[in-house]
Amino acid sequence: MDFNHWGGKRYNPLNHHLKQHFGCKVYRVSIDAGFTCPNRDGTVATGGCIYCCERGAASIGAERALTIRGQVRAGMEVMKKKNRAEKFIAYFQSFTNTYGDLSLLKKMYDEALSVEGVAGLAVSTRPDTLPEEIVDLLAGYHNKTYLWVELGLQSIHDKSLETINRGHDYAAFFDAYSRLRKMDLNICLHAILGLPGESKSDMIETAQGIGELEAGGIKLHLMHALKGTELAGMYGRGEWSPMAMDEYISLVCDVLERISPHTIIHRLTGDPLRGYLLAPEWSIKKWEVLNGIDRELLRRESFQGKRYGG
Repeated sequence: MDFNHWGGKRYNPLNHHLKQHFGCKVYRVSIDAGFTCPNRDGTVATGGCIYCCERGAASIGAERALTIRGQVRAGMEVMKKKNRAEKFIAYFQSFTNTYGDLSLLKKMYDEALSVEGVAGLAVSTRPDTLPEEIVDLLAGYHNKTYLWVELGLQSIHDKSLETINRGHDYAAFFDAYSRLRKMDLNICLHAILGLPGESKSDMIETAQGIGELEAGGIKLHLMHALKGTELAGMYGRGEWSPMAMDEYISLVCDVLERISPHTIIHRLTGDPLRGYLLAPEWSIKKWEVLNGIDRELLRRESFQGKRYGG
């Protein structure tokens, strides 16, 4: 099989897609817009998901004290120096970025898009904060700019969603996903590998479920414990143990084999904040993990979608 259409990778990576789409190096700039979540503020629950710390998704480099425009400009300067980036995606990352008044959301998105060099938006959110008027708002941006809606799934298993205090079930996710798909939006699903109580077969079932959804993109996250979270307490009490690196690498390859070859891979592991990270310590070795995934796919003579639909 010729992998040149994926830039030489055995999976369909986001960076190659962006270069093909825009014709240059494009990087995301993270934004912390000051949002919260319905399962943190008492609307649905309190405390948030068991893995979520006070920084939420921990937008690395984002400074909430700055304006949206200020955060974007600061992030752009970093990416220009570090990666020689030429265009940028304004990434509303921390907490739930559709959880607000419609006019406020529009003002924030417009402010980010107004910065010269910004070529599109990515908006991370939950399925239970997508009423019709906000779906319509996102559809409007889809019609005039490059847009990804990042939607938290984490697992297809309701028992797991309850365990992590997610605050919604799979049916709620599927409803939101279906309404976004109806508007032809680009949707990137988030899934976590290594949730408490989940077996390998549970995680493979989630991968197969994502494959059946035929989402435009996917982000895979390693379950890791951060200080100050309920998961940290579970780790300390011996109620949860993280995966070993080789176990995670193998599992990611199992998942990739079951995902449509047309799905764009936005992430294969996370970027935990070192000052917050408790376990596993190896999760900070991002490039070692990514290189391990490449080697394992090569060893298996495998690739994204090899078992898709099987």
